[in-house]
Amino acid sequence: MSGNFNLIFLVVIMIVMFFMMNRSQKKQRSNRESMMSKLQPGAHVVTIGRLHGVVDSVNQTEKTFTLDADGVYLVFDLDAIARVIDDGVDQAVKPTKEATTTTETNVIDKTKTVLPKDENTEK
Repeated sequence: MSGNFNLIFLVVIMIVMFFMMNRSQKKQRSNRESMMSKLQPGAHVVTIGRLHGVVDSVNQTEKTFTLDADGVYLVFDLDAIARVIDDGVDQAVKPTKEATTTTETNVIDKTKTVLPKDENTEK
């Protein structure tokens, strides 16, 4: 009797694990689809090869996009996008005007001057 119970318990646990993993994958798939549907020119993206750039154009019929990486235009499949960087994150990375301005500071020179020992004082 306990052998049957252990077998049933094991099967129930496996079924629950299967449904939990399937639910997680479905959620990831829907998040990715919503990210791809919102993709438009001007969006900052990171590819699966960790190449950062700005989307120049999107071709939904061929499922490709053109990436502008500092003046170099590259064509990728839409599946090559690892993530889209939000505007809030992107603005936090940009240096502000205050951070780029330099200010003049006074530096105090604290170097020690070592004088040679006088041979007459040692005697």
